Amino acid sequence: MCEYCGCQSLTTIDELTQEHDTVVRLIAHVRDAYRDGRIARMAELARQITVVLTPHTQVEEGGLFPAMAAEFPEQIAALEAEHRRIESVLAEAEGSFLADATWPGRLMDTLALLREHILKEQDGVFPAALATLDPDQWEAVEAVRARVGSAVPQPSP
Repeated sequence: MCEYCGCQSLTTIDELTQEHDTVVRLIAHVRDAYRDGRIARMAELARQITVVLTPHTQVEEGGLFPAMAAEFPEQIAALEAEHRRIESVLAEAEGSFLADATWPGRLMDTLALLREHILKEQDGVFPAALATLDPDQWEAVEAVRARVGSAVPQPSP
């Protein structure tokens, strides 16, 4: 992923990036399961993606996005709308996905959207946040992270 602007030197952005990296790895496993026709495995992996994305999205929507919405209202609204679309299809992994022959294809389309979404955040949102957020805004983002945690284990210091 991106390393050109230095935003990953901030713990908050580094954690969000680690979550993105985990999701990208899981997406690769979903592609393999799709290729092999393993629908139940696709659903299992979709549930794992949801576990990672739940606190991730809370950090973004509860801290990072509000801090950026005044300056980038259309972009933030579009990213939040993508969150809802992605969450909707991922949530179907909890239900009767086996009875819906369209779900595997819709999941693959959604994961392609998720991959594009990640790139928008990595290449746009995170560098813009580095340039525009003040210390109080970063503290607010960090407070959300402290409250919601992360599904990705952090390395030991």
